[in-house]
Amino acid sequence: MHVGSFVLAAQFPGQGPGEALHRAVRSAEVAEEAGLDTVWLAEHHFVPYGTCPSAVTLAALLLGRTRRLRVGTAVSVLPTAHPVALGEQAALLHLTSGGRFTLGVGRGGPWVDLEVFGAGLEAYEKGFPESLDLLVRWLTEPAVSASGERFTFREVPVVPRPSESLTEDPGPEVVLACTSPAGVRLAAERGLPMLLGMHCGDEEKAAMVSLWERHARAAGVPGDVIAGAAHVSAGVCQLADRDGEAVETLTKAMPGWLRQGLGAHVTVDGRVRAMRDPLAYTELLCELHPVGTPGRCVDRLAATSERTGITRFALLVEGSGDLAATEENVRRLGAEVLPRLGPSPRAQSPAVP
Repeated sequence: MHVGSFVLAAQFPGQGPGEALHRAVRSAEVAEEAGLDTVWLAEHHFVPYGTCPSAVTLAALLLGRTRRLRVGTAVSVLPTAHPVALGEQAALLHLTSGGRFTLGVGRGGPWVDLEVFGAGLEAYEKGFPESLDLLVRWLTEPAVSASGERFTFREVPVVPRPSESLTEDPGPEVVLACTSPAGVRLAAERGLPMLLGMHCGDEEKAAMVSLWERHARAAGVPGDVIAGAAHVSAGVCQLADRDGEAVETLTKAMPGWLRQGLGAHVTVDGRVRAMRDPLAYTELLCELHPVGTPGRCVDRLAATSERTGITRFALLVEGSGDLAATEENVRRLGAEVLPRLGPSPRAQSPAVP
């Protein structure tokens, strides 16, 4: 089982972006010390929900500060980025880190970001498949041209080529964030593993994995790719000596962050977006994920893996909003939970597109 942390660089009430980013960097350094597998970095613009505007930039910093830890984006928002530019960055990080970089991409939301970066709403609503295919081609082919609705350019060589890495991996792993059946199908038809959100429970994630497998088989994806698809389950983790203490830590801190963070999102076209009740959402996350004693967290992770077949986890560890508490949480995860996790029911390892 591969357990990593999910870092949003969340800005809690009373904090500034610098404090949030310092906590994010420090928690990643502690994650390597504690023996975690991966640090997954979120990307957001203009909102305190997450203060990292460039997951690949922060990934570069952390890859330079660590030696063993895998670093992934969760996710780089593709509609607001040029897929070739993002592919070049991914190739660079793959080559210079010894293959420790994972590129997670997603569609994002209909936010004002689309206006600021000149992408437009159509890039979000219709252009994602074209961008994704161009990105994957850039990471797998020696030269690439484009003649699509959004991107048109003559053939150019891929420099640097990801396959020129001194590792056995031909290129960086690509993971696709999926929140709908359409997204699942998009990932499956390309043989890309999914990143499934922390708002989903085991039953919903199991259904999405099953749907992915059906679409992948129908699309002719090779059987070994289907069997080895290393999907990722996002969640929340908070450890304490008593279950109630862990829940109390999160229900005291997270609603304030969720209220100001989610409430700051602005849609590009003025559409109304309903926001979850922050306290109810926090309580739901505590029910769904490893929140409580080390024993409860071990059982929760094992149960999710058994029910879904997923063996990779990206766990939000900064839910207290406090640097010292976050560091302690990560260290306890490494010392008191990881050693007690047995073999996963379906062994998975990262695959390359």
